[in-house]
Amino acid sequence: MSQGQQARTWSAPAWPKDTLRIAFGVIWLIDATLKWLPGFRSSYMSVIMGEAHGQPGWLRPWFDFWIRFQHPDAMILAYLAAVIETLIAVALVIGFARKLTYLSAIAFSLLIWGTAEGFGGPYTSGASDIGTAIIYAVVFAGLLMLSYYGGPARYSADYYLEKKISWWWRIAETRRPAPAQAAASAAPAAPEAQATLARPA
Repeated sequence: MSQGQQARTWSAPAWPKDTLRIAFGVIWLIDATLKWLPGFRSSYMSVIMGEAHGQPGWLRPWFDFWIRFQHPDAMILAYLAAVIETLIAVALVIGFARKLTYLSAIAFSLLIWGTAEGFGGPYTSGASDIGTAIIYAVVFAGLLMLSYYGGPARYSADYYLEKKISWWWRIAETRRPAPAQAAASAAPAAPEAQATLARPA
């Protein structure tokens, strides 16, 4: 096989992107575990209300809406946040419905950033960071792009579900997986092998 053919058939190993996904899932699992502790539920509403202080006036309606929306059922919503983070963490670790998980996690992270983290603000003198949830959203977007360019994840539940359920790729992959390349790459090689055998010594 020529060097050009080797370059065309070479593909990156699957384990680095899967390792990144699983490691990030473990981080989310630790964070989700902390959300199940009583301290998170007891301070949930006070954190939301505290982030509203010092925000610019044009953001006041946004925070007032979320405070009014959550205040009557703060305990239920605190449990809901813990459940969502746990589901995201488990889906990341096992590689379940990756595209749906990444998109949902981006939306959830942006919502947390815009409410519980107050968009990372208020941006006054002494502000030191823009919040962690926006960084999580960027990481999930990066995983989504890796899924697009890297294709199916070998070490994931999706890899096996796609073999059993024909439509599963729609919620697991960012694009339809290409047919297996093993047979395609072997087909051109066969005439070469036959020609080599038929060539006189």
